[in-house]
Amino acid sequence: MENYVVELLFGGFFLLLIMGTPIAVALGGAAMAAYLALDKDPITLVQIAFTSVGSFPLMALPAFVLAGALMEAAGISRRLVDIAEAMAGPITGGLGAATVLACLFFGAISGSGPATTAAVGMLMIPAMVKRRYDRAYASAVTAASGGLGIIIPPSIPMVIFGISALGMAPPTEAVEKFGQFDSLSIPKLFIAGVIPGLAMASGLLLLNYLISRRRGYRGLTDSWSGGDIGTALRKGAWSALAPVIILGGIYAGLFTPTESAIVAIFYTLFVGVFVHRELKFKATLKALRTTTWITGRVLLILFTATAFGRLLVETRIPALVAGSMLSMTDNIYVVWSLIILFLLFVGMFMETLAAIMILVPVLLPVMYTMGADPTHVGIVVICALSIGFQTPPLGENLFVASGIGGEPVERIVVRVMPFVLISTVMVFLIAFFPQLSLWLPRLMGY
Repeated sequence: MENYVVELLFGGFFLLLIMGTPIAVALGGAAMAAYLALDKDPITLVQIAFTSVGSFPLMALPAFVLAGALMEAAGISRRLVDIAEAMAGPITGGLGAATVLACLFFGAISGSGPATTAAVGMLMIPAMVKRRYDRAYASAVTAASGGLGIIIPPSIPMVIFGISALGMAPPTEAVEKFGQFDSLSIPKLFIAGVIPGLAMASGLLLLNYLISRRRGYRGLTDSWSGGDIGTALRKGAWSALAPVIILGGIYAGLFTPTESAIVAIFYTLFVGVFVHRELKFKATLKALRTTTWITGRVLLILFTATAFGRLLVETRIPALVAGSMLSMTDNIYVVWSLIILFLLFVGMFMETLAAIMILVPVLLPVMYTMGADPTHVGIVVICALSIGFQTPPLGENLFVASGIGGEPVERIVVRVMPFVLISTVMVFLIAFFPQLSLWLPRLMGY
């Protein structure tokens, strides 16, 4: 019976996807079919779905989306880009480097890959084209850098991973073998994402430098100018203060990640209305509409993915996957390699949040059995899935960059492949060296 339900779950899910149905409908339809096959009351599915959105940490999702949209309207993102350009100075490929840095800054506010790509791309792609960068390359480096938005905290996927994983205790045999595992929390995930995010950005900066040197993309200026950097920092002081307040408050224990999102909204309203005076009523309404659309889409996926995941656990799919993997090898590096390659494949076809909610019940028990820290697992999963934003056919960042740059997606894909390769190398380094993820949280007492 269990095999029949598994076939119904995955068969129905992929069949509906092939037919072109939205992923939320595919997940929900497959889960409902399995519930009916098991002769369960369908109302149970609705109850599970309703409970899935009743958690306090999930309130951070719409709040961070709204904060990011308001910051773009308030001129905060533009000033962060100005700071990044001033800091890039004479570096070869300076505008490409500034794009990576700007995505780092904006990622510390928005928590979203496509939002980071859109906010930075609107400013940087035209600027790069004006400086005679290849339009496809300008779009590609922006799409690749936009993925940093979900690694640099605060991150919406980290919130979703935390919610999905918090209720999953390590298997008894794993505790007996490795002892008690460190606890998992969303603030700890945020802290753990800092160094891996910087490592991913460093890979992009290095590759951008090498490509720019070969193509003759010069720096913005002949030398660094203390005056220009000082001017950019002075004009963007309130903008640069935003991630400091948001992340500093979380790490100092002044407020939770959910509360920090609300602080970010009020801070943005204050800066946009009273300091920059650029936040108008019409732009605020547009930000609210954007937030409603993005949040509604995510919550629909969360409803159905939770029910789908519950059925996976009930049919013992995670245990079967763990058993089959461990029967092949007990080498953690081989297991990590298999998981990363699998995540890269999934990221090509599935939205990041849906992938996290579906895969966490399957992957986390496997990694507990290997003795891996759940926080480290979360960071590797999110870093690997962030590459999916720049790989076809789903590649949301590709379509955002294509829309802004006016370049066909096919040409952008050719230019983005080297960035995909360097990002993949960095994910393997992050997976094989857990201290990159765990050193900072432990330093701060987590």
